Amino acid sequence: MDDIPREPPARALRNGMVGVGAVLVFDGKGGVTRHQNGGDVPPVPPKGFKLVAGNSRSPEFKVWLRDELGAFNADLLTAPSTRARCTVMEDKALVMLRVVRPSAAPDDLGRQLLTLWLEKGRVIIASELNILDFLGLTRWEQSNYAPVSPADLVARLGLRAADRLEPLLENLSDRLDEIEEKLIVRNTAKAQDNLEHLRRTMINFRRLVWPQRDVLNTLEIEDLSFFTEKDRLRLREASMRSSRIGDELQALSERAVLVREQIIDDRAEQMNRTMLILAAVTVVFMPLTLITGALGMNVSGIPFSDNPHSFWTVCVGLLILALGLVWWMRGRRWL
Repeated sequence: MDDIPREPPARALRNGMVGVGAVLVFDGKGGVTRHQNGGDVPPVPPKGFKLVAGNSRSPEFKVWLRDELGAFNADLLTAPSTRARCTVMEDKALVMLRVVRPSAAPDDLGRQLLTLWLEKGRVIIASELNILDFLGLTRWEQSNYAPVSPADLVARLGLRAADRLEPLLENLSDRLDEIEEKLIVRNTAKAQDNLEHLRRTMINFRRLVWPQRDVLNTLEIEDLSFFTEKDRLRLREASMRSSRIGDELQALSERAVLVREQIIDDRAEQMNRTMLILAAVTVVFMPLTLITGALGMNVSGIPFSDNPHSFWTVCVGLLILALGLVWWMRGRRWL
């Protein structure tokens, strides 16, 4: 029974995650219809465009990409990458975006790649994500509020990626607040461990946010014939959203640096306090050690050596001397 190949889920088939992908036809007025790639697809309206979304690991989709775009461009769409980027070739654009994968935990900043091929009247997306669910296609079909142009689609992808980041960014802020609270109760060791982990997470965030902002900025200023002024405004809005998240992340990073400096100051203060106590103990016991050493010499002529009460007399005198030294240091605010 285990050797029998399993049928892929109907949802995966419908969303183009299996096979040669799915096709969406946008009428340019907010409407969208879904079709299966390889079937009969109606012509694209003059002001609309067509979206083809498929799984970047699907062999069938890779073959379809080579037939449509050529081997070189198909490999660009499906090759793994680590950073977001934008490349313009004649009147076409290759855009790579990275997004936090669905249901990611705050400490898990695993990212997935969205690779888009933009040309007049058509957009191709290759990704391991379920693109249609990521975009919220069902809501578009119900509300008639689908993208009206390829640039609008890219802008919405950027905004959706930013929406995924905002809850994680809020979680980072809450964790930094908790670290500051630990510093108030002098739990410095645990606060430093948590802060180091938090700073590593922020570094991963920066690798995700800033390149994505640059991609949207680059796409906005490129001279693509099928981009209108309204499209550029949408891209600018998505870029500003990414910039705002980047600014908030930078503010958190600066707070983390200040918290780290506070931890260092607290440790230095603890060290100084310890050294002060050790110095005070040395000051108190040094004259006591000198007196007891002098009285303990094995020579004749030691005062009160024949007096039976001399031991306790010397002890009381040493105690009075020690208390006097402590009182003197406290008076000078050394303790």
